[in-house]
Amino acid sequence: MDSRTVLVLLWMLLSSSTGIKLDGNGYVDVTIAISSRVRQDNTLIDKIKCLFTAAEDMVTKGSIHLHQALDKKVYFKEATILVPPHWNSKDFTKARTESYEKANIRIDNANPAYGDEPYTLQYGECGAEAQFIHFTPNFLRDDTLIKTYGSRGNVLVHEWAHLRWGVYDEYSDTNPFYYSNGRIKATRFCHENEHNYEAPYLQNKKCGKATRTVIFEDSVDKDALRSLKPLLSSPPAPTFKVVQRKHRVVCLVLDVSGSMHGSRMRRLQQGATHFLQHIEDKASVGIVTFSSNATTLSPLTTIDNNSARNKLIELLPKVAKGGTHICKGLNLGLQVLKNDNGDVMGDEIIFLTDGEASDNINSCVPAAIESDAIINTMALGDKAAKALREMAAKTGGKFFTASDDILSNQLLNGFFSLKLPTGDQTKDPVQIDSVGKKTSDWFNGTILVDQTIGNKTSFTITYETSLPDISIQSQNDSTYKQIQMHHYESAKTVTLKVPGTAQPGDWKYSIQTTISQSLTVTATSQAARADVPPIVVKAHMNQQFSDGTKPLIVFAEVSQNYMSVIKAEVWATLESESGSAEELQLLDNGAGADAFNDDGIYSRYFTQMKKGSSSLKVRVKNLDGQARFTVQKRGGAPYVPGYVVNGVVELNPPKPPVSEESLEVGRFTRTATGESFEVAFTGSTPPNFPPNRITDLSAEIQEDSVLLSWTAPGEDLDQGTAKSYEIRWSYDLQMLCENFSNAHVVNTAAVSPLEAGSVEQHSFNLSFTIQNGSTLFFAVQSEDKENAKSETSNIAQASKILPDPTPSAISNPGLNLTVLVISLCVIIMVICFVGAVITWSERRRKTLI
Repeated sequence: MDSRTVLVLLWMLLSSSTGIKLDGNGYVDVTIAISSRVRQDNTLIDKIKCLFTAAEDMVTKGSIHLHQALDKKVYFKEATILVPPHWNSKDFTKARTESYEKANIRIDNANPAYGDEPYTLQYGECGAEAQFIHFTPNFLRDDTLIKTYGSRGNVLVHEWAHLRWGVYDEYSDTNPFYYSNGRIKATRFCHENEHNYEAPYLQNKKCGKATRTVIFEDSVDKDALRSLKPLLSSPPAPTFKVVQRKHRVVCLVLDVSGSMHGSRMRRLQQGATHFLQHIEDKASVGIVTFSSNATTLSPLTTIDNNSARNKLIELLPKVAKGGTHICKGLNLGLQVLKNDNGDVMGDEIIFLTDGEASDNINSCVPAAIESDAIINTMALGDKAAKALREMAAKTGGKFFTASDDILSNQLLNGFFSLKLPTGDQTKDPVQIDSVGKKTSDWFNGTILVDQTIGNKTSFTITYETSLPDISIQSQNDSTYKQIQMHHYESAKTVTLKVPGTAQPGDWKYSIQTTISQSLTVTATSQAARADVPPIVVKAHMNQQFSDGTKPLIVFAEVSQNYMSVIKAEVWATLESESGSAEELQLLDNGAGADAFNDDGIYSRYFTQMKKGSSSLKVRVKNLDGQARFTVQKRGGAPYVPGYVVNGVVELNPPKPPVSEESLEVGRFTRTATGESFEVAFTGSTPPNFPPNRITDLSAEIQEDSVLLSWTAPGEDLDQGTAKSYEIRWSYDLQMLCENFSNAHVVNTAAVSPLEAGSVEQHSFNLSFTIQNGSTLFFAVQSEDKENAKSETSNIAQASKILPDPTPSAISNPGLNLTVLVISLCVIIMVICFVGAVITWSERRRKTLI
């Protein structure tokens, strides 16, 4: 890497990326996006900004609550509201890099598991930023919900703590009470200067420390919060922008330097062809190429029919020669975007290159980042300029890499992933499958078109040298031959666009070649019905750049209309820029890297990291019918059961019940490509990580023994088999948390750790009689072969409660409490009934008189 590249990378690292930032004491670049499924209602914008008066504005009031909650150090300073493309108003300004997909707060139709209850999609490690906050339009409009969930400003700050600081809930719907040393206690929020370590809520299970400790020691804002001084006066009201992106404006900026000659040029054509076939109608697309000079192959062209698409495909470059002058290509691409309305704000560049810059990228990259265009970058091979990842990160774009392995289909998959969703998944294409094979004979296989898709179904076949013989057979035995397909000869690509709605079922492809060559098949489709979104998969890493000090985690979210899909088979392929690949099965078991069992988020630690950039591809399948939908909740806004008004308790109606019955999904397959990531650790080998922290330890006292259960960690995080366990217990939970090594030791000589992911269940005698009414606390650490120890597990507690021999006693404290509550309710109902009868009798007696 030359000195010019180092300078620009340093400049980019010091500059700010897209996403939430602290500007002084104020949060800026907060994006609130309204889904395109929401009908136009300009009052909804007013509800976001000003629900009753300026003092009751959700964000304004939330800003005040935020200011008060965190030592008067922070507040909401600036927010942008992104409205859907179909809303009409002259008051909306043009969106810059904001998008629905990357919005911090989404306004969308209800998640079936939550209804109108606000929640935050959160599945990372303690202290890690969450995905987004979800509010429904009805939550913002219906003022009766204020009684149910409290002030909207309070709700916003509660969810903000999950989103920004990665804390978990300090209450529990499932365990509102717990037993501790002879007393029943409420599962409650912590006060400012204390932490309730015993309470069975998620904050203790996931973090094992106080909320404030996480915010000030582990969150993304930890350094700023330590140095910020409290504001001396009330914070100013937030400012808002209301923006919109009507349609996409894209310029392909393609490297045609000498190093792109041969297979790379063919793959460029195949990927760009696939992109042009699938970009949405009404989008405008231009094409620029660069080598020693830059050339405009096509000005911005509106795609309003297949003829326009095919014309752009025919214009794709075919010859490669010359140097790699990145700035010439980048500057000309920006100029093409300017030609439609004089600016590039919110427009997109798709920038593809395979080499280091021949020119001084410091002269153009900073200006491109400041242009307000979204710059998506694609690096082909292991020599592409390292500035590409940062250029995408700073502009709200995406970064993809592709090795020279043709069969991985990375470049074509990356182009397909360059979508700009608006919230209506029925209008977004999904990738059913993407496979490849090198053969000199037959390449046969099956593509499953499931019940949720079928419109705009297409099959794309690419070949390396010679056109093979291709046929595709539908579920009802209709056969499509090559005469019904479109052959793009220069791109060596054949496409079948199935007319109408493809019939659900197995579609079989048969491809025959007489020479040895690489072949790939990619199938895509869209929702079969406008009111039924398809099953979708989203894949990503927890870090886009890693220096090796923190573990990498692969995530795959499988869902349909927010309903989680569980029990599916999920595999990730992580391929380095040099072509070496690792396959990893992702799990949804609530252990290791996975935050919750059966929540539709599949994850795994990735330990075999390699220097440089790597791509991510996830394949999901449910061919055996085991997958299910689930509508289980994880967190959400606290429910307010009632209020005391003038000394009288006023109860709120209960929250609407949510069915927890799992529903069948049906057979399906999906593939998804996540953004690529970069690793730059020191030394020649990846770092050694200890076993992962155990997060699901449970304990049960059985007479004078204790049964402990947990999911086995690995030798390296959740891979392999740990060497040994160290189990300790104490009567004092806080001491066990803060001084694990001083607690009592459990003899584990007979315990040999099982392979990572296995269920461990062991019974231990503690060499003393456990007294009735006692509560004991347990924790575990694991150790690997290099004597590296894991973090201390979650704390499991167990109480011994024996029934009192007297008949009047009730052994179950939960039942005791339930009996008391039911008895009280019955007494109140009887009193009310008697009172009503007496009143009726008195009125009747007076009437008769």
